[in-house]
Amino acid sequence: MDFITDLIVKPYPSHARQEVERLLDELVRIGKTEDFLSERPGAGFNRDCRNIRTREIGKRLDEIGGLPLMEYANRRVRRKLGKNMSWHLEAAWRDIGKWIA
Repeated sequence: MDFITDLIVKPYPSHARQEVERLLDELVRIGKTEDFLSERPGAGFNRDCRNIRTREIGKRLDEIGGLPLMEYANRRVRRKLGKNMSWHLEAAWRDIGKWIA
């Protein structure tokens, strides 16, 4: 999907719109303020140095809309924060649902 398609087609049920938008906004905030990955565990990062809340959000997005919604979220992060942060998010979400980083 491209930018225009993302504006028109949403990969989640309409009843979940508010929750999804809140989760996507939170992801962007985490990316801006904390990052999705760390060089060392602790202080909000698991033993694999992945942001714990980012993984919780990924699991919830997977429950709501599966891989299409996770891919949509990653595109939003890429548009707002750039490709490097998108790559960090991909790595943080490794092993969630059908996500392959």
